[in-house]
Amino acid sequence: MPSYAELSELLDPATTVLLTVECQEGVVGTVSALPELAAEARSSGALANTARLVAAAHASGVQVIHALAERRPDGRGASRNARLFRAAERLPVQQLSGSEAVRVAAPIEVAEEDFVVRRLHGLSPIQGTDVDALLRNVGCRTLIVTGVSANVAIPNAVFDAVNRGYVVVVPRDAVAGVPCDYTPAMIRHTLALVATVATTDEVLDGLKRPRVRRA
Repeated sequence: MPSYAELSELLDPATTVLLTVECQEGVVGTVSALPELAAEARSSGALANTARLVAAAHASGVQVIHALAERRPDGRGASRNARLFRAAERLPVQQLSGSEAVRVAAPIEVAEEDFVVRRLHGLSPIQGTDVDALLRNVGCRTLIVTGVSANVAIPNAVFDAVNRGYVVVVPRDAVAGVPCDYTPAMIRHTLALVATVATTDEVLDGLKRPRVRRA
């Protein structure tokens, strides 16, 4: 685990961005296409912790980006080259553009200054989307990754961010996947090799700590 000083050094609000991944009504909301994942995101506290981090980011001037996955009603542009995509086409709840399913889920609050980035294809919230350009344009050095799922989109986001030169912080209790014991194992044995892993409370403390400005 990082020391408070180390984490605080990484989490300068001026160069930190918070990314929420697929925290949308049709994924983690009360009417979800993936009820097992939605239940885990809520019962584990991951969704509530993500909301806490978003609120703290708003209060401290940290830029927030909400990355959402959606599809057109006609399916044009959607990926079909994996079992996951083909299975998603048959789910009773579809992540259709403009629908309730692709709105950011409560209790997360979206502020006017937040970016909302929507993708129609692929597995990653970064690859092939506007996220990387936005991160660079706001001067990001550290990216906090939260949301779902620990099975697919979260590791994609972490690896894509690291490959693009960002330092990544993963609050381990603000991400969720299924089954419940998979998430901590994946974080410990995979994400911890490339990202700084902390708790939500440690990240919140790191954002609050005063910083010594070097001359």
